[in-house]
Amino acid sequence: MAEAEGEDTAARPRARSRPGESSVRPVDVAVGPGLRAPAPPLYNWQAAQRSVRERFSFMFNNELLSDVHFAVGKGPGARRLPAHRFVLAVGSAVFDAMFNGGMATSSAEIELPDVEPAAFLALLRFLYSDEVQIGPETVMTTLYTAKKYAVPALEAHCVEFLTKHLRADNAFMLLTQARLFDEPQLASLCLDTIDKNTVDAISAEGFTDIDLDTLCAVLERDTLSIQEIRLFAGVVRWAEAECQRQQLPVTPGSKQKVLGKAITLIRFPLMTIEEFAAGPAQSGILSDHEIVNLFLHFTLNPKPRVEYVDRPRCCLRGKECSISRFPQVESRWGYNGTSDRIRFSVTRRVFVVGFGLYGSIHGPTDYQVNIQIIENDKNTTLGQNDTGFCCDGSASTFRVMFKEPVEILPNVSYTACATLKGPDSHYGTKGLRKVIHESPTTGISTCFVFFNVPGNNNGTSVEDGQIPEIIFYT
Repeated sequence: MAEAEGEDTAARPRARSRPGESSVRPVDVAVGPGLRAPAPPLYNWQAAQRSVRERFSFMFNNELLSDVHFAVGKGPGARRLPAHRFVLAVGSAVFDAMFNGGMATSSAEIELPDVEPAAFLALLRFLYSDEVQIGPETVMTTLYTAKKYAVPALEAHCVEFLTKHLRADNAFMLLTQARLFDEPQLASLCLDTIDKNTVDAISAEGFTDIDLDTLCAVLERDTLSIQEIRLFAGVVRWAEAECQRQQLPVTPGSKQKVLGKAITLIRFPLMTIEEFAAGPAQSGILSDHEIVNLFLHFTLNPKPRVEYVDRPRCCLRGKECSISRFPQVESRWGYNGTSDRIRFSVTRRVFVVGFGLYGSIHGPTDYQVNIQIIENDKNTTLGQNDTGFCCDGSASTFRVMFKEPVEILPNVSYTACATLKGPDSHYGTKGLRKVIHESPTTGISTCFVFFNVPGNNNGTSVEDGQIPEIIFYT
C-alpha cells in the first residue's frame, strides 16, 4: 500500500505484531507457473490488535479504510492527513455535524488552513486512542483545536498541562491565552501566581506582550504584592512596547494614548511624595492638572479628592479581621500634636493593614493623621502613612489604612502610633490587656497583649485613649 503524503511514520501500518501479540504473516499468492508474489502486507491485521482501543489506535493517521482527508495548515508546513468519518463523529459533536448533520459535507478532502498540523494530529491521536501527546510548543494550538472541535476532555488535559507548567515568568502570557480561550480556571490560577510573585511576573518579557484589557484586569486587583512605584515602571515598559506594536513614536503623548484607561488604575496616592516627584511627575504621561492635584493630595490636609484609588494593595488571603480593646466609649479626647501610642504583641504571625480610630464629638469632621508601627527592639518603623479620614460625629471607629501590610511576628514588641490633628474626639475606657480573636472558619485563636508605653502618649494607655482597633489578616 502506498504511503499517505505527510504520513506519521510512527503510526504506519506494520505487518509484524508487537511482543506478546499473535503473529500474523502475509500469505504468498501464486501468480503463475513457478512464480510467487507476497500478498498485501496488511492481511488479517486485526488479529494482532487485541482490543477495540488497539484496533482504533492502529487506524490513527492510516490510509487503511480512510474515507476523508484533511489539508491542514498552509505554506510549506501544510500536511494532508487521512481520517475516518465514523471515528471523528463518535468523538466530536462538530465532526458529527460536519459529516452527518443537515448541511453535511460530502467532500473527500477538507481544508483547515487555520489549524496547525501538529495540533490536529494531537487531536486525532486523542480521538483514536485517548492518548495525550502535547508539549510546551504545541499546547496552546492543541487547546485551540480541541475547543474548535468541541473535545472537552482534551481541553482539560491542555489546561492541566499549562497549570503544571505555570510560573511567574510565563504567567502573563498564559493569562492572555486563558482569557482568549475563555478558560476561567486557568485565568484564576495565573492571577494567583501574579499576585504572589508580582515583581517577577512584571519583570518577565511576556508582560509587555499582553493586551490592554488584560493589563487593566491586573491593575484593578487589590492583591498585587508590589510597591506602586515599581508597578508604574512596569506599566511604562508596557506602554513603550505597545507604541512600537502600533508603530507610534515612543513619546510621552503616545504612551499616554496607548495606556488610555489604564492610567486611572495606577494608585498614585500609595506612592510617597518623593517617589511621585522622581517618577510619574516627570514621565509626561500625566497632565499638569493631574500632577498639581496629586501634589496637593500629598501635602494638604484635609486632602483634596483625586480620581485615583488610594486603597492599599496587598497579597493577603482570607478574611479581614479586627480586634477592639475598649468595651466602652466616652467623650472628650483632645489633640495638641503629641502622638497617641500603645504597645502590643501577638501570639501568631499576622499582617496589620490599618487601625480603627475614634472621630469627632462635634459632628462630621475631617482629621489629618499619621499612623505608624514601630518594632521596639530595633527602633525601626515598619509601616507608616500620612493620610486623613472623615468621621460622621458618631462614636464609631473610622478606618485608617497603611499603604502596605505590616508583618507582625509572634512574641515581638511593637508600638502602634497615631498622631491626629483635629477637634476633640471620642475615646475608649475600661481597656482590656488581652484580646483574643478566634477565626470563625478555622477556629484558630490569635491573642493580642497590650502594654503601656513610657513617656508622654497624649494620655493613651491600656486603660484609656485612642487606637481602639487593629485591623489585620492572619
